[in-house]
Amino acid sequence: MSGPGDPPEGTPEGASGGGEDEFRSVVFDESFVRAARIQEFSARERQDEAGRAVRVRHALPGGLARQAVALVLLIVLAFAFAVYMGVRHPYRSHDAASGTELQVTVTPLVPAGPVRAVSPDAPFTGTPAAGPDFHSREEGLALPEHVEPVGGFDADDVTAGYLTVRRFLDDSGLKEQTVTGGDTRAVQALLEPEQLDLFNGSLSAPEADGVHEATGWLVRFDPDPGDRVELATDDIRVRGSYSALQTADGRLEVVADHTYVYAIRDASDPDGPVSLFTVRRRMAFHFTHGQLREHRLEVVRSDVTAGPLACSAEVQSYFQPILAGHSAPDTVSGVNPYETARPPGARCAPLTGVDPTAGTGAAANPDTPAAPTATGSAAPAATGSATATDSAAATAAGSPAARPRDRDPAATPSPLLTPAGVPRSPANRSL
Repeated sequence: MSGPGDPPEGTPEGASGGGEDEFRSVVFDESFVRAARIQEFSARERQDEAGRAVRVRHALPGGLARQAVALVLLIVLAFAFAVYMGVRHPYRSHDAASGTELQVTVTPLVPAGPVRAVSPDAPFTGTPAAGPDFHSREEGLALPEHVEPVGGFDADDVTAGYLTVRRFLDDSGLKEQTVTGGDTRAVQALLEPEQLDLFNGSLSAPEADGVHEATGWLVRFDPDPGDRVELATDDIRVRGSYSALQTADGRLEVVADHTYVYAIRDASDPDGPVSLFTVRRRMAFHFTHGQLREHRLEVVRSDVTAGPLACSAEVQSYFQPILAGHSAPDTVSGVNPYETARPPGARCAPLTGVDPTAGTGAAANPDTPAAPTATGSAAPAATGSATATDSAAATAAGSPAARPRDRDPAATPSPLLTPAGVPRSPANRSL
């Protein structure tokens, strides 16, 4: 006899047992109920929600829903971080010529005698720095009145390059916190990021290799208490010029050639004598259109002459000026063409062009010794004495004395030339 749940004709052949047997394996436990997408309202809820008998639950289980939300938040945060980094450190495309390594030459200018003191109240009076071409501080960095377009750069682009270079020259040569305090943050802010490692390396481990001279980047005096100098006046005299051209690879090159004159004294003696220290900087900078918009520059060449300094001074690190009343401990040295530890070119040069020494006014006094020449020997006072000296030297060496008429005219002592007046070779052509 069929059960109450069986069909009248019995269970079809091949079918499983009727009734509840087919649901026997289904366990309606708590996890099954919680996983159901459709849930019936309770009696209380049906009274409040008469319009609907059931509610539709979330398609995803609670754990999966939380994971999905966390994943979405992570993606949003990653995207926001990428946008921030793109704004804070925008990617800059550079051609193959980008990142040109800096080429530096720093030449000390050696005085011929004791450095002359100047008036603390008017230190530039009677010197070329008092001339009409020199101006005080930023006024000496004034831009050209008329700016012309250069290649693919219009006048506004060239002006933007001039302005960025002027700011660099100001921050690296006029700001006291840079010159005497060692603060380089203002200079770093203007450099192309790809040059920051080279700049920081030049400051932390300077070398006289034509690349890593710190004084090729900026003017800075030695902060060591034993050698420290201070500015005797806020006035720094500056004279210079700008020029622009387009390079073969389509970049804007700005060349700035400026001379700075500082009035300095020993920092340990606030009432001590004041003397002048002169720095000429001829620097070349490269720009792309993007760098012009971002007010960043790339330094590619720096030719610096500065004095009064000792020929043996380690100018790759700091400037250690020879102060008023002091003389150079050495003389102008020659160049050894077999030495490869440093770049080719003059190691130092005589300081001329102005009267930096104390003995000039007494040169006519026969009791005053003559100033040393570039080779370190005293200049002869008269032709006769020079001939006698040459004869004695030649006889001591065992060779015949040179007669006056046989002497080479080129060997006659002549006034020292400034570096700009020396015939230029490829090694110092940019000075």
